[in-house]
Amino acid sequence: MRIGVYICHCGLNIAHTINVESLRDKVSELNDVAVVKNIQFMCSDSGQDSIVQDITDLDLNHILVAACSPHLHEQTFKRVLEKAGLNPFMLEMVNIREQCSWVHMDNPQMATQKAFDLIRMGIARLKLLDPLQLKKVPVRKDVMVIGGGVAGIEAALTLANSGHHVIMVEKEPTIGGKMALLNEVFPTNDCSICVLAPKMTDVNQHPNIDLITLAEVTEVSGPVGNFNVTVTRKPRYVDEDKCKGCVDECGRVCPVEVPNRFDSGLGKTKAINMPIPQAVPQVVYIDNEYCVGCGLCKLACPADAINYHQKEEKLEFTVGAIILSTGYSHFDASRKPEYGYGIYPDVITNMELERLLNAAGPTKGRVLSPSTLTVPEKVSFIQCVGSRDEQVGNPYCSRVCCMSSMKNAQLLKERYPDVDITIHYIDVRASGEMYEEYYIRSQEMGINFVRGKVGEILKDSDGKLKLRYEDTLSSELFEEPTDLVVLATGMENVKDADKISRVLNLTRRTDRFFSIAHPKMRPVDSHVKGIYIAGCASGPKEIQVSIAQGSGAAAKAMQLLSKGELEMDPLSAHVNPDKCIGCGICVDVCKFNKITMIDRKAVVDELSCMGCGACSASCPADAIWMRNSTDAQIMAQIHAATEVKSESPLIVAFLCNWCSYTCADLAGTSRIQYPTNIRVIRVMCAGRVDPSFVLEALEHGADGVLVAGCRLGECHYIFANYNAKQRMEALKEVLADVGIDPGRLSVEWISASEGERFANSIEGFVDYLKKIGPIGSELKEAEQ
Repeated sequence: MRIGVYICHCGLNIAHTINVESLRDKVSELNDVAVVKNIQFMCSDSGQDSIVQDITDLDLNHILVAACSPHLHEQTFKRVLEKAGLNPFMLEMVNIREQCSWVHMDNPQMATQKAFDLIRMGIARLKLLDPLQLKKVPVRKDVMVIGGGVAGIEAALTLANSGHHVIMVEKEPTIGGKMALLNEVFPTNDCSICVLAPKMTDVNQHPNIDLITLAEVTEVSGPVGNFNVTVTRKPRYVDEDKCKGCVDECGRVCPVEVPNRFDSGLGKTKAINMPIPQAVPQVVYIDNEYCVGCGLCKLACPADAINYHQKEEKLEFTVGAIILSTGYSHFDASRKPEYGYGIYPDVITNMELERLLNAAGPTKGRVLSPSTLTVPEKVSFIQCVGSRDEQVGNPYCSRVCCMSSMKNAQLLKERYPDVDITIHYIDVRASGEMYEEYYIRSQEMGINFVRGKVGEILKDSDGKLKLRYEDTLSSELFEEPTDLVVLATGMENVKDADKISRVLNLTRRTDRFFSIAHPKMRPVDSHVKGIYIAGCASGPKEIQVSIAQGSGAAAKAMQLLSKGELEMDPLSAHVNPDKCIGCGICVDVCKFNKITMIDRKAVVDELSCMGCGACSASCPADAIWMRNSTDAQIMAQIHAATEVKSESPLIVAFLCNWCSYTCADLAGTSRIQYPTNIRVIRVMCAGRVDPSFVLEALEHGADGVLVAGCRLGECHYIFANYNAKQRMEALKEVLADVGIDPGRLSVEWISASEGERFANSIEGFVDYLKKIGPIGSELKEAEQ
């Protein structure tokens, strides 16, 4: 084995604190180290060329770079190894800048010692690395889009126009979603259906899009790139190929009149109907819930399109990626009984007002008080009904309600200039492009704004509605009569979100919307590779943001499938079937459902495995290992960290790659100083930390062990940190039982942005360990 070690000065970022010459001399004495070089800037062209040249001239087969965080340049140096003809996985990066020189500037001597220890730990792991090979598997380029709202439409058209075959699945009889039901859209007050209908038609006519309505995805299996999807399509009882969309003929003879749910129940329709005038596909459907089977529509249909014999059918597809764009549901205003929705006819919702304003709505655009059928003289909007409300379980803002109410208030004012309009708000949210101007315009039109939430709606002795509210700007209580109340109901996730979660194996946030991989850096990625989320499925947002996310999700899917093949992540979990005892614990632990039991042996879907390592840490038979993060490699790092106890107390820390390790990097970039006592081992997830790692560290000289992962509920690997939490809590009990202070194991759940908190936790842990003293006596008592 011939190891090349390269120590970066990073100008003075490292060399100002660490004695790089002394460090080089120490490292050169280590076994199997063929060459050690100090280089001003390792990431420079000359620095990279030096490695390439040495690999060739000195026949090096393992490379260690001691420099900045691997988050910054690990891929850079992997490419250097590839350029030199060496397997890129024979690289180890040691962080002596962010987590050494920058955080120990006041103690150069110990910073140098710590840098040496980190390099020894890196070499110990490096010696056990395997030259992994990237396997490639073919994938399908077809993409399924679930949900035909504006986000799904944009995603489907973007993909189809790029040459991908798209299957769009929509549970309603028409695509268009909530946007197709709106009257106009802010901030330009464009006709909603005028701008959306052409796109709806494009979806239906595009040669690369198969549109399936009245359908739901009921099963998804298989790996990314080759998802096997089962779609269940309900019968329309109308042949789409034959129907001409002339609903007047069949609807005219239908004897059954029902509330029109596409008009929010305000208008009436027939059991056979066209959902909306601009429906796509332009085909009627029979609502089986209300149809009495009289047969009159079949007799009246000139195209012979009625088919009562249609049955539910299951369709099978194999697709490379899935885009979820299922939209949202409106909050049920009857859950706020103080507003009398469903009791007082003159209390309606914003969506109901949208349909009343719409020329294709139940009143052909006339807005009348339901109880008097006259134009109201006073209209009161109440904001945040079902949003920013802990009592109903929706503490979040629904983002569009303020602007939606302003838009409808403006339209009312334009049609009925004499109407008195007041918007009762908590805070006005008008932060988008042109939104502030829109708010000012509303005020200039004479629309009143009162800050303060309405407490309740009553009826006076004359049967007139009366609002009881506080004006928080004047600190006065008021009771005012009104003719029409409009409730700005918030957004909630779709009603069948639980079912969708189970089918697609997606997680949901505390607000019940579907979780994305990262709220900033990965806004359309789900936790499942190959499944993307667009629009309001991941939370409330405006139409333009939904459209942008539809395009973004499409771009992600195209990027994933562009080569027609996918590389299997070599860092995935692997099962040794000879060791597997068939207990199934790993199946329960894997929240991605990427482990199955076949013939009583665990089998990992290595293409889709996320590489968190939670299964490996939970396996009682040590039958699962993580390539290039094996138990042996981690144990070697532990032994190297504790081999020479250069200072006391000594802390071995396991930091998760995504949050706590990044947080430690942030402490460095912020120059936050903390004790040098910590020796860091990077793991992909806190869930990878096996209790045996902790025990090994304590038995071999560490005075304390820190396990730090993402904040609970924010784990990159869904709930793997909850597994770690349970495991570490159980281990603390074991330590206490054998007489070892459980405080020697510190567990932190920390975000990538909490650098100062990380530093403080190290200081506090060091102080605690100094207080209780060395671990030696406790270990002796435990052995006895």
